[in-house]
Amino acid sequence: MTTFVDRVELHVAAGNGGHGCASVHREKFKPLGGPDGGNGGRGGDVILTVDQSVTTLLDYHHSPHRKATNGKPGEGGNRSGKDGQDLVLPVPDGTVVLDKAGNVLADLVGHGTSYVAAQGGRGGLGNAALASARRKAPGFALLGEPGDLQDVQLELKTVADVALVGYPSAGKSSLISVLSAAKPKIADYPFTTLVPNLGVVTAGETVYTVADVPGLIPGASQGRGLGLEFLRHVERCSVLVHVLDTATLESERDPLSDLDVIEAELSEYGGLDNRPRIVVLNKIDVPDGKDLAEMVRPDLEARGYRVFEVSAVAHMGLRELSFALAELVATARAARPKEEATRIVIRPKAVDDAGFTVTREEDGLFRVRGEKPERWVRQTDFNNDEAVGYLSDRLNRLGVEDKLMKAGARNGDGVAIGPEDNAVVFDWEPSVTAGAEMLGRRGEDHRFEAPRPAAQRRRDREAERDEAQQEFDGFEPF
Repeated sequence: MTTFVDRVELHVAAGNGGHGCASVHREKFKPLGGPDGGNGGRGGDVILTVDQSVTTLLDYHHSPHRKATNGKPGEGGNRSGKDGQDLVLPVPDGTVVLDKAGNVLADLVGHGTSYVAAQGGRGGLGNAALASARRKAPGFALLGEPGDLQDVQLELKTVADVALVGYPSAGKSSLISVLSAAKPKIADYPFTTLVPNLGVVTAGETVYTVADVPGLIPGASQGRGLGLEFLRHVERCSVLVHVLDTATLESERDPLSDLDVIEAELSEYGGLDNRPRIVVLNKIDVPDGKDLAEMVRPDLEARGYRVFEVSAVAHMGLRELSFALAELVATARAARPKEEATRIVIRPKAVDDAGFTVTREEDGLFRVRGEKPERWVRQTDFNNDEAVGYLSDRLNRLGVEDKLMKAGARNGDGVAIGPEDNAVVFDWEPSVTAGAEMLGRRGEDHRFEAPRPAAQRRRDREAERDEAQQEFDGFEPF
């Protein structure tokens, strides 16, 4: 059964925005008291957040489809719909977010670091929000926008200070078990370690983490064995420790050749040449292992390596090793650039940027692309003539009609707004005023003019009778 997963493909869907409401206020003696439709709620976002208690992507391996909740539609009485709830997905520290093409979207390091993987759709405006001095009684509302649909890849790169690398059965798991409180699986056969293990080591005032990377073999950088799957866990480590087996039973192997093979694989993988390295000659508790360690140590030191002879089983040489690693880790931490204060970069749009483009395609179709036109189309209810007319007004004010004319569009030409896979196509008719037939101007309906209350009508009639009586009393016969 799979217990550790460090690479998954995740399909996330943000919540859709709620539709706006087209409603008319009604009360006694005031059946058409004006628009009071509320706005729709915003759809929930899908957010990836680093959680220190999470160490694997296993949950997303079993359930790769995740969706946030939708916003609620608006209601009459100026009641706005409830916003959709954001879906927060916890991920391990060191998770890299990539798109389908392998481009890095976010590198999540540090507890609480988050990334919005899918943005929730905006809620549609109700007819109360659409009312204005010129449009006193809108008989339509805007639709909520659909939420983003994204397919992302999550890759876990272990965040550790020190990486133990070496052949299978070189004693890396045993070493991390005695340096820290980690309890990895230990056995006398190759590839015992199938997942990276992390351990926390305290040496004086320095506390650092050590990662036990599954055994590397020749060809690991090309996918042989388990190396390619876990070499990326070495990328974030500040110090590399070569754990060499001085008591191997394989006659064709020795510490120097093992070191050359592992270095060649690290070089082939790339990006690790600048990491400080030390060499640990393990299993010196075995007599032949001690003799071999003393033989190869001068050659290793001649290559510039700091060499430590240890025995994980007999707990020999561990104190010196842990403090040497603490010194290297402290030096690496001090060399890291300090985080600069967050800078706000303002990139104003060009003066001549219209916010949309009009292009003529080979088949004669004119295509309009732009954030505003495409969003307005998504918000329009095409079953409502008045809503279509409102869209036409907005596009005209933005300058779409003028740009279509300059591009050579003529009456009856096809115009598409949006991408090829999701566009609204219509036959263009320049300077068309759409809207409900009964309206003198779009958004105005005389039915919404409030009638006089009965009491007011009675007072008006009485005032008219009094005025008529006064005129009659003042009338003088001939």
